Amino acid sequence: METKQLLQQELRNIEQWERSQKDLWFWEKLARLPFKMLDKLTPAIVHKKLGQLLDELGGYIQTGGQYLVSEEKMLAKFSVSTISEIADMPIETMDRVCEELIESRVSFAQYQGATTGVGGVFTLAIDIPALLGLALKTLQEIAIIYGYNPKEKKERIFIVKCLQFASSDIVGKKAILQQLTSFSNDHQQVFSQLQGWREVIMTFRDQYGWKKLFQFVPIVGIIFGAMSNRMFIKDIAEAGKMLYRKRRILEKLEKIK
Repeated sequence: METKQLLQQELRNIEQWERSQKDLWFWEKLARLPFKMLDKLTPAIVHKKLGQLLDELGGYIQTGGQYLVSEEKMLAKFSVSTISEIADMPIETMDRVCEELIESRVSFAQYQGATTGVGGVFTLAIDIPALLGLALKTLQEIAIIYGYNPKEKKERIFIVKCLQFASSDIVGKKAILQQLTSFSNDHQQVFSQLQGWREVIMTFRDQYGWKKLFQFVPIVGIIFGAMSNRMFIKDIAEAGKMLYRKRRILEKLEKIK
């Protein structure tokens, strides 16, 4: 049985993690420069794909569309039949399943990045939507792990905010954390602050700066493809875990009162 003291300690750990979220690493800042410099040289097919992603992400928020995941496999990990049953399980159990999932998804992202790194800059048209799909899938699975249903619109809003958080600078992170403070009680206000999900895609695009540049070089494109995809999914998964974990702990503490 989880005690109030234990949950409060776990909450303090998460708040410490929130404070540790600094600005982008120096090399990540540099990684944005090549894309900006080479933006005009970007093949039309990549620009077209990014435009499609904006529409798809908007559709995901509204209906879930093609990105919704099956919950059966996740429920099986807990030996339960409904997501609501997971909500009453210990945080320790949720964390264990979540870590196993993250390890699996990060490894897959690394393999995917190495594969698409073979074909040069033109494979970005394949890699970008594939990576976005993997990020959404991972965050939905994390939502289920902590007892939330990603088929609900408010959870899809929360998931897109997790995407934003993972790729924002320190100012953006602070703003998002502030928005999510009252998310459970006022998710519609958060939705109104979600400015066209365009920011997510544009930041998502910028992170391919170095990858785009180095994909012209044989072998190096494979290495950078694997590294960038691995780090992207790892950051996304960590943000999703911490933000969903915090919500679950706060709700558990509310029940103890």
